[in-house]
Amino acid sequence: MEICTETGKRKTGIMAKPTQVLGIFLLLNLAPICAAPARAAAEAPGASLVDRALANELRNARDLQHPMRYVLHKSSPRLSTTKLIVETTDGAVARLVAVDRKPLSAAAEQREQARLDGLLRNPDNQRNRKQREDADARRALKVLRALPLAFLYQFAGTVDEPHGVLDRFTFLPNPAYDPPDLETAVLTAMAGEIWIDPVDQRVVRLEGHLQKDVNIGWGILGRLDKGGWIIIDQADVGDGQWRVVRFQMQMNGRIFFKSRNFDTLEEESGFAPVPANLNYVQGIHLLRQDPPPAHFAQH
Repeated sequence: MEICTETGKRKTGIMAKPTQVLGIFLLLNLAPICAAPARAAAEAPGASLVDRALANELRNARDLQHPMRYVLHKSSPRLSTTKLIVETTDGAVARLVAVDRKPLSAAAEQREQARLDGLLRNPDNQRNRKQREDADARRALKVLRALPLAFLYQFAGTVDEPHGVLDRFTFLPNPAYDPPDLETAVLTAMAGEIWIDPVDQRVVRLEGHLQKDVNIGWGILGRLDKGGWIIIDQADVGDGQWRVVRFQMQMNGRIFFKSRNFDTLEEESGFAPVPANLNYVQGIHLLRQDPPPAHFAQH
C-alpha cells in the first residue's frame, strides 16, 4: 500500500477543526493527553494531503498564545462530572460545578471552594501539576511526530458533513516503521480512519482500533487488549482556534495483575479566549466569576 497523494481540491465550505486533537492519540497512563508542541510543516510539492494535514496539526499545536476557558464534561458508566477549565501560564486550573448533571450541593460547593483556597495557599501544588502537563506534552510530541511515518494511509472516499465534504483515509501500521520508544510502540498495533478537511487541510476526526494486544511499558504488568478503540473529534471553536471537542475511549487491559476497563467520554464546549499572560491565581479568580453551576449542569 502506498501513501496517498492529494485528491482533487474542492472549493466547498468545510468545517474548521482544532489543533490539539492528535496529541491524544497515545494513551499515556491509560488516559487522554493534551496537545503537544509541533514541528514545522514540510511543504514539498508532492506531499500528500495527509502529510500536510498532520504537519498543520503539529505546527498549530505549538501555539501557546491562545489560551482559553471552557466547559469539560467527562462521563463513564459510573460517574459524570462537569468542570470549568481555565488555561494559564502556570498550567490549567479547574472548578468542579456538577456531578451526574446535577449542581453541587451547598456542602460540596464549600469543599470545592476550600480546595481552590488551598491551591492559592500552596503554589507548589500548581507547579507540580504544570510539570506533569509539560511531561505529558513532551511524550505526546513523540507521537505527533511519528504519525506520518508510523502508518500507511489510503484514500477511501469522501464524507458529507453538515459543514462540507471531507476526505476519508484509512490507515494501517507501516511494517517499515521501527518505534524508538514505548510511547510510539502502541502505534504499531493501531489501525483506523482519519477524516481531513481538504480546504483547510486539518484533521476533523481520527478513529483508532487496537489490532493486537500491546504492552504499555511494564512488560507483563501492563497491557492493553486487542479490540480497544478511541475516537477524537476536532472543531474550530472561534477565531480560527482549533480544539478537541470530543474524545471517546474504550479499552480493556491489565495493570499490575489487575484487570481494568477504561470507558470514558469527554466533551469540551463553551470555549472563550483568556489573556495570554494569565497566571493561575488570576485563572482561579476567573473560575469563581463564571455563571452558576446550574447553567453547566444542563450541558
